[in-house]
Formats: sequence, structure tokens, C-alpha cells
Amino acid sequence: MSMTSHIIYHVANLTPSCPSRAWLSKPHPTLPILATATANALRIYSLTSFNLLSTITGGHKRSIRSCSWKPGTKEQAVIATGSFDASVGIWSQEEDDKEDWRFAIVLDGHESEVKSVTWSAGGNLIATCSRDKSVWIWEEVGEDDFETVAVLQEHDGDVKCVAWHPEEELLASASYDDDIRLWREDVDDWGCVSVLEGHESTVWAVEWEPIQGRKEGADSRLVSCSEDGTIRMWKKQPNQERQQQSRLSIIRSTSGEKWEEESHLPKRHVRTIYSVAWSTETHRIVSVGGDGKIVVYEERSTPDLQNSHTNGVEPVTEQPSVNSATSESTEPPMEISAEESSTANAPNGEKVTWSWQAIAEYDYAHGVFEINHVVWAKVKANGSSQEVIVTTGDDGEVKIWKVS
Repeated sequence: MSMTSHIIYHVANLTPSCPSRAWLSKPHPTLPILATATANALRIYSLTSFNLLSTITGGHKRSIRSCSWKPGTKEQAVIATGSFDASVGIWSQEEDDKEDWRFAIVLDGHESEVKSVTWSAGGNLIATCSRDKSVWIWEEVGEDDFETVAVLQEHDGDVKCVAWHPEEELLASASYDDDIRLWREDVDDWGCVSVLEGHESTVWAVEWEPIQGRKEGADSRLVSCSEDGTIRMWKKQPNQERQQQSRLSIIRSTSGEKWEEESHLPKRHVRTIYSVAWSTETHRIVSVGGDGKIVVYEERSTPDLQNSHTNGVEPVTEQPSVNSATSESTEPPMEISAEESSTANAPNGEKVTWSWQAIAEYDYAHGVFEINHVVWAKVKANGSSQEVIVTTGDDGEVKIWKVS
């Protein structure tokens, strides 16, 4: 049983490009706009025309490293920004002029550059992390009024990324110390409930599995990427399985909550992987990194070969990658190893193996430059909404891609 190849092709660049390195781009959850964090400015682009709508300056004294849209807002967009000046800014779109933005408030506390900022799903909490090794949680208590509810200092290195669970007030943080930590509130105090160990170098990013497309009855998994060149999948360990430790990693927990490393995704990058994103539409994962490559993965189920003796089932293989520029294969097929699979029981009792497979690749997507961030986004074309990939690079370009 073999897999069909897919092609990644370039759709457009957002124009004009950023005058210097662009760190990250985030699409608004409901409006057809996208924000890009870059030197001394936040740029707002249209996802309809792909043109620049406005440039937000002031508020910060140095480059903006990260941004996050507040969920649940209607016509008036609100965005948080994290800067190299160690501050976090909250911006509100003016009601009478959508191209103007008001700098509402600054949140101070970090002692070094803010690497990541993110709103919780409920829109009442903001999490930030910094080179100062700390994670801060802020609560909105009134209009333009925030208070610090937690300062978490258990990481031993620069904290690169924070991400909220899509349903729960559960926060993941990734660090230079090679670990991922999970944080929850217990009564009135926030604390670390699990440490996910397995990566062999800096963990650059984490992202939660979206609710859409999740297996029925399952908790959201967590995907992580690292300087060690691996992408790893983590899942919460049910109570009845807590005595059965994962062979892939060591999990420590401070309050009885345990997570295990479920699988590795196929290793296709040759340098640091900086960013991963999980599609809400196709449930695919996309990754980018220092090698300038875009890789798209898909999770597929097949009968467990060790338990099936019928139908002549063949091993699942990865198909060669295809570049839209050449339409030629760049690598030979590679058999998926056991490390990249997980096994579960189907409704009929048959064992099913779920395998992540690399289904498409694009080399040098930003020329010789590194790609700092990737995200899935929705664009409107010909009256319909289509999902695209958005990459942000050291060349200052923000590029739109599709998979076919």
C-alpha cells in the first residue's frame, strides 16, 4: 500500500515585503487579515488582496518578536505584541477607521526579550515567555486593565514558545533547556503538572491539536519541534495506563498528570526546525526551519502488519517529495519505522496503526534564507474559503502556498 504524492506550489507574496527580517505571521481567527511581526513595526495585511493595509509603530522601543490575536472579538480586532524591549503591548483597532490602531496598554515585568505571546481560548488570559527563563500569565480584569496572576520560573533556559490548549486553561511552554512544561492552575496557584523530556536540544515551538478533526473521545495531543531535527507527538496518558511508561521518553509529573511521547514524525529536515502548525481543515501538520524547506505531513491508518495475515498488506511507504518548480522527485521512498507509528483498536476489534507520513516538500522556499514561522490560514477566492500555508522568513517575505 503506497501513498499518493502531493505538490506544494507558490500562490503569492504579501506586498510590499518587510524591509528586514520577519519573525512570525498570525491570521485573525475570523477576519480576512494577517499580522506580521518585524523590526519596530507590526504589519497588517489583507488575506483577500494580499496587500499591506496598515503599519503599526510606536509603543515598543525595539523589534516586535511575536503577536497574538484576541479570540472572541467581533468587528473591533485586538492584538497583543511581544518585543525585544522586554514589554508586551495590547493594541485595539479604531472603530471609525479600521486602518488605525490604538496602543491601549503596556505590560511590563520581563527582564529580557519577550519571545512569545498568546491569548487563551477564552480570551481572558495572556501567556508570555522570555529569554529571562520565565513564563508570565496575565488576566484581563477590566477594559485596558490586566494583572499578573503567575510568574513561572522552573525552566533552566530561554523560553522560546508558549501555547494554550484549545479548550482548557492548560499552558505548554518550550525551552532552550530541551524540555516542554505543562502548567495548570490549582486552586489559586499556577504550577507545573508535567515535564515532557525527550528532545536532545532546544525546543523551538509547540502547538496543540485542534478540536476539529480530533479522534472521537481523545484529548488534544501536543506537537513539538526542535533544534535536534525532530518533530515529536505527545499525548496525555489515561489513568489506567499510568503504570505503563513510554519507551520513547521519560515523563516526570508534579501532580499525577502524565504525558507520553506517542510518535516521531518522519525526519525530513536537515537543520533546526523552528515552527510547526496543525491544520483545522485537513488535520495535516506543516513544518519549516533553518534549511528553508516546507514539509507537509498527514496521519493515515493502516492495519497493524504484525497482527494481520490477510489481504497481502504491504508496508506503508513515504513517497518522494515533489517541488512545483521541477516536478521531479528529490528523495527516494522511505519506509515508515515503528517509531513513527501508534497503534489503537478499531471499532471491529482489528488493530490499526496510525502513521505520520511526509506527503509533500518544497526546498529553498525563501531562497537561501531561513524560514522562521509557518501557519495555516483561510483566504477567500472566487466566493469560497480556501486553506493555505503562510511562511515568514529572514528575507522579510511572507509567502502564500497551497498543497494539491
